[in-house]
Amino acid sequence: MSLTSPHASPGVTATIPSRRRLRWWPRQRPGWAVIVAAVCLALIVIVAILAPWLAPHDPLEMSPANRLKPPGEAYWLGSDAYGRDLLSRVLYGARVSLIVGIGSALISVVIGLPLGILAGFFRGLDTLIMRVMDGLMAIPSVLLAIAIVSLISANLWTVMAAITIPEIPRVVRLVRSVVLSAREEPYVEAAVSLGSNLFTVMWRHLMPNTLAPLIVMSTYICASAILTEAILSFLGAGIGTETPTWGNIMAEGRTYFLIKPSLIFWPGIMLSICILSINLLGDAARDRLDPRLQKRGATQ
Repeated sequence: MSLTSPHASPGVTATIPSRRRLRWWPRQRPGWAVIVAAVCLALIVIVAILAPWLAPHDPLEMSPANRLKPPGEAYWLGSDAYGRDLLSRVLYGARVSLIVGIGSALISVVIGLPLGILAGFFRGLDTLIMRVMDGLMAIPSVLLAIAIVSLISANLWTVMAAITIPEIPRVVRLVRSVVLSAREEPYVEAAVSLGSNLFTVMWRHLMPNTLAPLIVMSTYICASAILTEAILSFLGAGIGTETPTWGNIMAEGRTYFLIKPSLIFWPGIMLSICILSINLLGDAARDRLDPRLQKRGATQ
């Protein structure tokens, strides 16, 4: 936009650049895969919330006379080896998986965010914090979870804690790398030189830079936690069999796989759809929140 300044000489035009409107989301519409993933994940969340009203039977009610029944009017997906309704157990299993996934992601971010900021801002604490995180990352996550569950009673909160501990170092390393680069920015140095409180500098200037990568990291932690919980339950080291989870259902159905494959197929397909949907949404969030990818898409 060109305007003529009143103080300029005749014939001289002062050029004022027009301000571009900042956009949080790029102009490109999400692809069909992302839309399908969002719809599938929304349906799983709705099913998990409304499981007590959608389930046609009590997931814990046993009926030995109706064991291994094929799909029919009474049991839409059939029954398991104890005569329990497979559909009801799959619906209730979604609740456990989502609680473990979302809870592990939130706890990892809540604990890892301050540790990462401290490690990236204070050089004295960097070595101590990162050596502890390296020690945790050196232990395989599944083995660490099995060891913790074996030492303590296997319940929902124990399994969630066992899954969360190996994920914290990943959050700490991510936040630390962001803080190390943002700490050298001129606005941070200006805030420190002006005598701003260190807590204010970390909270107002450093922490906002970590939100975008943390959102992406949280989606991967959520998907990884859901898969790890299913692995632990399948191995018999997770939540007790009295609680219906996708892993428990598959673990109990593997003995009768040749007779009735649906005992593993339905919880397995639900687990796959849930994890795939979360990963696709995480990739979409990364593409939309990464400034470098936005600039690349704008140039194209």
